[in-house]
Amino acid sequence: MTKRLKMKMMVVKRLWFFVTLVSLQLHAQSSDTVHTHDKKKLKSLIIISGAAYTASLVGLNELWYKDSERQSFSFFNDNPQWKQIDKAGHFFSAFHLSAGTSRSLQWCGVGKTKSDVWGSVTGFLILLPIEIFDGFSANYGASTGDLLANAAGASFYFGQNRVWNEVRIHPKFSFQRTHYPSLRTDNILGNGLTTEIFKDYNGQTYWLSFDMDKFLKFPKWLNLAIGYGADGMVYATESENSAAGYKAIRQYYLGLDVDLSHLKTRSKALNTLLFVANMIKLPAPAIRLSGKAVTFHVAGL
Repeated sequence: MTKRLKMKMMVVKRLWFFVTLVSLQLHAQSSDTVHTHDKKKLKSLIIISGAAYTASLVGLNELWYKDSERQSFSFFNDNPQWKQIDKAGHFFSAFHLSAGTSRSLQWCGVGKTKSDVWGSVTGFLILLPIEIFDGFSANYGASTGDLLANAAGASFYFGQNRVWNEVRIHPKFSFQRTHYPSLRTDNILGNGLTTEIFKDYNGQTYWLSFDMDKFLKFPKWLNLAIGYGADGMVYATESENSAAGYKAIRQYYLGLDVDLSHLKTRSKALNTLLFVANMIKLPAPAIRLSGKAVTFHVAGL
């Protein structure tokens, strides 16, 4: 498998993940009213979501896998690549797909416990066909790391609801542009802001934002967040970067975060926007540990 082909597939996965999870979150926010169990509403949700999901898989197969040579199911070990930033992306996607599915089921009147169970299962299963497609394609190969990250993200949502009956630790995403895409002539790291958000792992940071007011006396709108990213990744692996004279390093963050989940308005559209926006880490002060250097940093999209 060429690294260019693998990277292109990663981008398609991220785009597909993002569109799917945002669609679920938008649907989940379509009503703020707690409904009694509505079989028609649930049936409608299942039919529409199932049809849209099936169509997206058919389209993905036609676009990326149709002309690919088939093979017996096999795995491709991409775990050493990109300092595992892509695995953090799988965790993030599976968590929010689980949350979106659960909220949609609750909107249909399904009990919270059942919604959380089926939401978490669905959050994992939504992503599973991609790895199956990869496994049977000679150009790719399924990734055990992706599967584990997907399971971890879904489990993280389910586990919090079982322990606290709510989500208190929110996975979030932020991005800041870097100069690394200009060092490649093949657009592996993107060419322009839109593609760089998905392709330049150096600019991506994944966060866990803690609702501190749920643990101790703290402003409801203010969270503490820990983040993970990396820098210096012009190529995918450590050996490739070293051979080209680059040193890829992991980066860790501790900072503040604005919690939008507590903000409510009379506008359903604005509430929906706030709900989706809460998946993004807004700019806020943070301490960054990069290699052995500790610096002050304003982190966030």
